[in-house]
Amino acid sequence: MAFRDIRKSRKVLSGEEIILLIVFLLALAGLFALNLYLARTLPGRELIFQRWIGARIFLVEKIEPYGVEVAQQVQLLAYDGRLAYSSEYPYALSDPFFIVLLYTPLAMLREGVNLVFPSIASFFGFPFARAFWMLLSEMALIGIVLHSVRLSEWAPPRWLFAALFIFGLFGYFSLNALAVGTPTIILTFLYLSILLALRSGYDELVGALLSVVAYQWEVGGLFFLFILVLVFANRRWGVLTGFAMSMFVLLAVSFLSNPGWVLPYVRAVLSNWYRTPYLNLASVLTVWFPDVQFNLGSIVSLVIGAVVFIEWIGAVNSHFQRIMWTASLSLAATPLVGFAIFPSNHVVLIPSVVLIISLVWERWFRNRVFMTIFVFSLAMLVPFAIYYQTALVYNRLYTDLLSLLPPVATIVGLYWMRWWVVRSPRTWADQLGVRK
Repeated sequence: MAFRDIRKSRKVLSGEEIILLIVFLLALAGLFALNLYLARTLPGRELIFQRWIGARIFLVEKIEPYGVEVAQQVQLLAYDGRLAYSSEYPYALSDPFFIVLLYTPLAMLREGVNLVFPSIASFFGFPFARAFWMLLSEMALIGIVLHSVRLSEWAPPRWLFAALFIFGLFGYFSLNALAVGTPTIILTFLYLSILLALRSGYDELVGALLSVVAYQWEVGGLFFLFILVLVFANRRWGVLTGFAMSMFVLLAVSFLSNPGWVLPYVRAVLSNWYRTPYLNLASVLTVWFPDVQFNLGSIVSLVIGAVVFIEWIGAVNSHFQRIMWTASLSLAATPLVGFAIFPSNHVVLIPSVVLIISLVWERWFRNRVFMTIFVFSLAMLVPFAIYYQTALVYNRLYTDLLSLLPPVATIVGLYWMRWWVVRSPRTWADQLGVRK
């Protein structure tokens, strides 16, 4: 059999394709210009600045990125020109060094341009890096919605598909995450990519992706453990092979670049951890129920952790939709098991909302349009309403609600539809009572 010469079969782009390509590039350029304007004017930006200045201060000034220099610069930005109080988050850089190195292109862009075009190098400072990070995050948000629909094993109508994109891009937690520059958007996209690769049997790829997301435990700690439970229970040893190989490469590069990064990294993690008692579930419940004599937050966290573990065991040998449901539950429950709670991390709840809406649409035939619009409206509007109350006058209650209500409501929604996930696939009995 003769191989086909692809050079001879290559076709020139048609006029319509060229026009579509030009329109796409113009739209992308327009979006980046808008991001650049927002990067220069919009408040927030502390989390992307933390990574950017950490990589830059190590590469340019040869200073340890886990030291007080980075934390103090981020605190001045996050707390309007002052350093953090003892009860506030210290913003110490607590990413592993191989993650810090991933921000090198953004941190060193101005120096690279300065070598060729010194007259315009100042244009490629932090606002440019922030705008580019926003563009990547926006693309990741689109990918999150697409992955979530695919993993939900669902084909929504066009109007609902468009509504999901609106929710993914313009929901409160998406906009908040874009403003502060959190890596949670990228991590959420990688979590869903792990599930897709796991379903498709690409075990080595799953392991490689796990090595990249093996940090930010306050975002995906339970998800990471759930994937490990699936791997060991189903003897998918290729995942461990891919994880070990990728982690070896990442650590080798890290130690070659900065041999002494481990101890400063551990100190930074502990510095952030010591401040989390003021930001976690226990601190909120202490304010809400001051007369309770025992640690209510710890008990609630233990109960939630036990429930999630039971769901892991039930999902081990189940169909993939239940695995998706359990992964969504793990992501929703993570802020409630003792970690620090940041509203910007709630963007990780998007897959859960998509899954809930998909189950409502597929299972509730009689009132599915009304119920779908009802659930979508709650997910879209309630966070904005709570934020509006906090923007008018500071109120600890509304601030705490903005932190706790989204994961709690998501867990309630997931359990509301749990029966339809745990049950076997649809049978004729599900159609009883349905009439055109």
